[in-house]
Amino acid sequence: MPIVQSIDLPPAAVDSVIYNRVPQVTADFWLVKLLAVTVGETAADYISVNLGLGLSATSIIMSGLLIAALVLQFAQHRYVPWVYWLAVVLVSVVGTLVTDNLVDNLDVSLAATTIAFSLALAVTFTAWYAAEGTLSIHSIFTGRREAFYWLAILFTFALGTAAGDLAAEGLGLGYLAAGLLYTGVVGVVAFGYYGLKLNGILCFWLAYIFTRPMGASFGDLFSQPVDQGGLGFGTTVTSLLFLIGIAAGIGYMTLTHDGEETARMGEAGF
Repeated sequence: MPIVQSIDLPPAAVDSVIYNRVPQVTADFWLVKLLAVTVGETAADYISVNLGLGLSATSIIMSGLLIAALVLQFAQHRYVPWVYWLAVVLVSVVGTLVTDNLVDNLDVSLAATTIAFSLALAVTFTAWYAAEGTLSIHSIFTGRREAFYWLAILFTFALGTAAGDLAAEGLGLGYLAAGLLYTGVVGVVAFGYYGLKLNGILCFWLAYIFTRPMGASFGDLFSQPVDQGGLGFGTTVTSLLFLIGIAAGIGYMTLTHDGEETARMGEAGF
């Protein structure tokens, strides 16, 4: 997808550079994003069940940590890999917990939850586009645009959890089949972008939405007991393995390209 590249400026002009606050969309971006959404699914279960905190207490604690991480993220004036991805992991966990609370504590069906978060995401995108004239992730350089960006991400994660569970459990497909189903959907989106030259921003958000249930399904596949259709690795081992992968990915990003891209004022885009 099109990337706005950084430019070299003399020292006196550094203060006038407007930096994008989110990363470039590269292969390592998608890899770490998949690892993050998988951790969101397994870590929420680990903290709630394995540590015995329960769903409500876990939700309060993780929401507090997310707020702190977002305050730190909004304080940055450019993309800082560890700050950004810390916020993504926590949004992923909280998104899972929001859906789990609706389904387990309030008895809202997975189908209704999926529809509700789909509508919430549609409203977010509509308001974002009405306010900014673009949904581009290449020009997140104001607080308002970043607020829309993170709200959209929260809803994609909550929606992905509901949609993944709906396919795997509600429709009885099982975790592997559900994961493969969403992998196929992501593949169709990729073909639409690379093969049919569809709008890059549209394809980005579609891929972002569907990689969430894809990762959630595979996370459950690894962590859930064998008698429930999983591989039986447990939430502890699964979360640890994927957290190590995330840390390695962030280290690679920091050392190689650091994600520092400047945003162009008034950039056109879907």
